[in-house]
Amino acid sequence: MRIICLDARSHVLLLHWRDPYDGDLLWEPPGGGIEPGETPLDAARRELTEETGLDPAAIIGGPITVPRDMKWNGQRHVGPESFFLARFPAEAPRLSRHSLLDDERDNLQGHAWVSRSGIAALADPLEPPELATVIAALDPTGPWRGEATHA
Repeated sequence: MRIICLDARSHVLLLHWRDPYDGDLLWEPPGGGIEPGETPLDAARRELTEETGLDPAAIIGGPITVPRDMKWNGQRHVGPESFFLARFPAEAPRLSRHSLLDDERDNLQGHAWVSRSGIAALADPLEPPELATVIAALDPTGPWRGEATHA
């Protein structure tokens, strides 16, 4: 489950991770697994708080289901994943690392609020690669609409 966080400029929040298995770097929206007894929305709110310190009440839309096929920590993960939308009224709200788990602290390299045009300029891989299309599906009247694919 992932949360697409858009700020006042419609820039998307991406977290920069180092894979603990092989050291590869990637950019990905905040998110994670669903714990026993949690709904996907409960998990989205928990993960948003843990990974960013941002207000979980900002989650306003979703989920949509996105097919995923990625490698992380020496394992291939294939299957559907829920994506939610969260909107923040400020430009690039500050994040907090206070609630990160120890392994997350070790592997989170940083974050960025990225513009639509900035997606293509990322030096490391983006997960999912079709993120612009996912954002357009979650926010069909927003500035990401009309995105066919990640360049």
